[in-house]
Amino acid sequence: MAISALTVATVKPQTLQTHHPKPSLSFKPIANCISSTKRPVLDVGIGLLAASVVALSPLEATATRIEYYATVGEPNCELNFAKSGLGYCDVAVGSGEEAPFGELINVHYTARFADGTVFDSSYKRARPLTMRIGAGKLIKGLDQGILGGEGVPPMLVGGKRKLRIPPELAYGPEPAGCFSGDCNIPANATLLYDINFVGIYSGNAK
Repeated sequence: MAISALTVATVKPQTLQTHHPKPSLSFKPIANCISSTKRPVLDVGIGLLAASVVALSPLEATATRIEYYATVGEPNCELNFAKSGLGYCDVAVGSGEEAPFGELINVHYTARFADGTVFDSSYKRARPLTMRIGAGKLIKGLDQGILGGEGVPPMLVGGKRKLRIPPELAYGPEPAGCFSGDCNIPANATLLYDINFVGIYSGNAK
């Protein structure tokens, strides 16, 4: 999915028109009128102006990361709970194969905290995630939520499932995703996942 970029174009004075048939974003070339000692102020001013244009301009539904996050949530469904504490429900039951144990699969996902805040999504990278299922490479809640077990049916290719993963099936009492003292996932976090089982990775050894 494409993410639009804001381009600030400098138009030459002789080509600037007072009336344009279609709305466009452009800035008059004022740099030549300001001394070099004021250029840093000009740069900051243009940056603030560009930011204000983004904030005030109407955007397409998928034009920005923030607006896109609002579109990736699957419809709500009533959760069932396994003995492990995993909550799950199928928005759409797939019609393809089950995920092969220990093999690579492709999934799209959106991950949220319990309050609904998105902390990760494959959609913002515009490609599904290839991950190895059932080999201890993922948190337990994802392995069980996709492979099935303890009353949870396995997902099929094409299926979409919502998961509510308690801390003991996620990252537990330790924070995760930490870098330079900042952690993306706090300790004892309950995680919500929307899983779209895209397919089985074609590069799996036969």
